[in-house]
Amino acid sequence: MRWLIGGAVVVGGVMVARRLLGGAGQSKDHWQQGPARRREPRWHVATVNRPASDVAPGGRLPEPLAGLGDAVEVQLRPAAGDRGTEVAVRLRDGARLPVATAARRVTGRDPEQAIRAALRESKQLIETSEVLHPDYPPTTEPTPMNKPLRMATQQGRREGRL
Repeated sequence: MRWLIGGAVVVGGVMVARRLLGGAGQSKDHWQQGPARRREPRWHVATVNRPASDVAPGGRLPEPLAGLGDAVEVQLRPAAGDRGTEVAVRLRDGARLPVATAARRVTGRDPEQAIRAALRESKQLIETSEVLHPDYPPTTEPTPMNKPLRMATQQGRREGRL
């Protein structure tokens, strides 16, 4: 059993190192060459089933997006097929080193995670007037067996698809 866990840790470490050091699977025109590889700021977009006047009444953004301040750029545009409004958000200064980004992600201080969480919460506030919490109130008591599920649920607010 120990060798199985050790092997999984080694494989995971190799995969992380390969991703951080720019291994296979990344297109060359997306990444710049050189010691300080940088990428362009990424737009995070969510479609809200409300008109733009409801998304930002009087030009005021919902509290989760407004809380990000001047660090982000926000665009509102009509969604395809007249199905509400697209809310697009990205960092103003998006050029960062991948290694620094990975370190911030592990510690939970990645600004991209904050953008995803704020966009998700704003969408919920606009459409339902409340932020839904999938893990509250908890239906089970914390045990070592359900700890991975609790951690994934907690991390899911900042990661994943919208």
